[in-house]
Amino acid sequence: MKSFKLKSVLVVLFLSIVFVSCNNDDDEKPVDNPVLKAALVTGISGPATGKVNDELSYEVTYVVDNACGEFDKISEVKIGTVTGLQVIAKYPTGVCTQQVPDPKKTVYKFKATAKGTFDIKFKKSETEFITKSVVID
Repeated sequence: MKSFKLKSVLVVLFLSIVFVSCNNDDDEKPVDNPVLKAALVTGISGPATGKVNDELSYEVTYVVDNACGEFDKISEVKIGTVTGLQVIAKYPTGVCTQQVPDPKKTVYKFKATAKGTFDIKFKKSETEFITKSVVID
């Protein structure tokens, strides 16, 4: 009888170890969802004139909150009734040890399908845009 109890305990112990060791949650990496936040633009540089259907490139300078912030995308934004663009930066969820941010740059591509004067507006602050005008011939 003692032999049967000992064997039963050993079998249960063995099965417990097998189930615990087969768990694959150790291989999973934690999901690092970055925080997205609007970055304020400090300058736009690029051509003042262009042709219809030509792609123009504008260098957009923006400031992030800390040095870990990186460019994510450019999106539309409204301030009051005026529509413009804003730079969205992404920040890692962990602690950032680099606290002094340098101004960053990205390129915005603009292509007009008609002649005229166009204003490229980027969010400069919570209440205003910085504007670059381009004349398309």
